[in-house]
Amino acid sequence: MTAEPPQGFWGVAGLQGPRRAPVPDEPFRVTPWEVEGVVDYARLIKEFGVDALTPDVLERLKKSAGGELHHMLRRGYFISHRDLKWVLDEYDKKNPFFLYTGRGPSGPIHLGHLVPWILTQWLQEKFDVDVYFQLTDDEKFLFNDDLTLEDTAKWTVENALDFLALGYKPGKTHIIWDTKHAGVMYPQAIRVAKKLTYSTAKAVFGFEPSSNVGEIFYTSMQSVPAFLPSVLKGKNIPCLVPMGIDQDPHFRIARDILPKLGYLKPAALHSKLLPGLTSPGTTKMSASDPNSAIYTNETPKQVRAKVMKYAFSGGQATTAEHRKLGGNPEVDASYRWLSLFERDDRRMEKVAEDYRSGKLLSGELKQMFVDHINAFLEKHRERREALRPKLDEFMLKV
Repeated sequence: MTAEPPQGFWGVAGLQGPRRAPVPDEPFRVTPWEVEGVVDYARLIKEFGVDALTPDVLERLKKSAGGELHHMLRRGYFISHRDLKWVLDEYDKKNPFFLYTGRGPSGPIHLGHLVPWILTQWLQEKFDVDVYFQLTDDEKFLFNDDLTLEDTAKWTVENALDFLALGYKPGKTHIIWDTKHAGVMYPQAIRVAKKLTYSTAKAVFGFEPSSNVGEIFYTSMQSVPAFLPSVLKGKNIPCLVPMGIDQDPHFRIARDILPKLGYLKPAALHSKLLPGLTSPGTTKMSASDPNSAIYTNETPKQVRAKVMKYAFSGGQATTAEHRKLGGNPEVDASYRWLSLFERDDRRMEKVAEDYRSGKLLSGELKQMFVDHINAFLEKHRERREALRPKLDEFMLKV
C-alpha cells in the first residue's frame, strides 16, 4: 500500500478570468470543451488550485529522469501540476507510477493535440512505465449532435494511430476504447457516479437543464483510467496525467472521489492552451477554425500554403523595415510552433536572435517552420500506417 499524496485544495474553481494581453479582472472562460478570451495563467493556476511548475520542481523531475528535461518543459509549455513531487518520491521508493492521457475522437489530429502526447511518450521512455490512453468516443457522441457512433468509431481508430506513431512501447501501452471496453469501464464508473452529486457536476461544468443525462454522467467514465490499473492489479498504483490545463476540472472531481473508494488521487501535469497559427498568442488552436491548425493528414503542399498565408507574423510590413527594425519572435506563430518541435536550444536562440536583428525575414522563418514540420509529418505518417495492422496489439486486454 502506497502513502497517500499530500492533501491539496479541491473545490469548485471559478472559470472566469482575463481577455487580450491579459488585463486584470477581464473575463475569460476555460472549460474542458471551450476556451474564450485571453487566459491569465497566473490567475488560472490560483483559481484552479494547482501548483505552478517552478524551477525547483523541474529540477526534481530532471533528476529523477536521469539528468534530462524535455525541451517543452525547459521552454515553459507546461506550467502547473498536482502532486508531481509525490509521484516522483514514490517512484524513487521503487513504487512506479503509470501514465494516463487521452483523446475525444471527433475529427483529425492537429499539432496542438500532439503536445501532451509527446511529453507522455518522453515520460514513458525515461521512467519505463505503462501508459493508458483513453479514447472517449462516448463523450464526443454525447456532446456533439452532429456525430454518430459510426463517426466516433472511425475517428477512434485514426486518432489512436496518431498517438501510437509518436513512439509508444508495445506491451506497456494500453488503449482504452470507452464503448468497446464498457464491460470493464462501466462497473467502475458507476462507483464514481454514486459519489458524484449533480450539484457538484453542475458547479464545475456549468450544466444546464437542457444538458442530456449522458453529459452529466460522462466525467465518471473519464475518472476510471486513473484507478483502473489499480483495480486490475489488485494494489494501489500512483497515476500521473499529462493534459491541457482545460481538462483539469474532470480530475478535480476524480481527486475528490477516488480516496472515498480506496484509491489514490491522480497527479497531474498541465500544459498551456496553445494558440493557433492565426493568433499572436491569444487564441487557442481550434479544430473549428481549420486555418488556425495544422493537421497530421495534410499534404506538404497544404501545410506550406496554410503557413505562408495564415501564420501570424511578428515581422515588419516591408522587407526594408524588417531589416532595420527586426521582428518579434514572441508573437510569431512560426517561431512559436518551431520551438515546440525543434529540440536544439542553440538553434532556437540563433533563430530568435536573427529574427530580432532583421537578418532573418518573416517569409524565411515561415519556410524554416514548413520544412521542419513537413519532415516531422512525413515520418509520422509512415509510422502511423505501419502501425495500422498492429492496432489490436495495443488494445487493453482484460
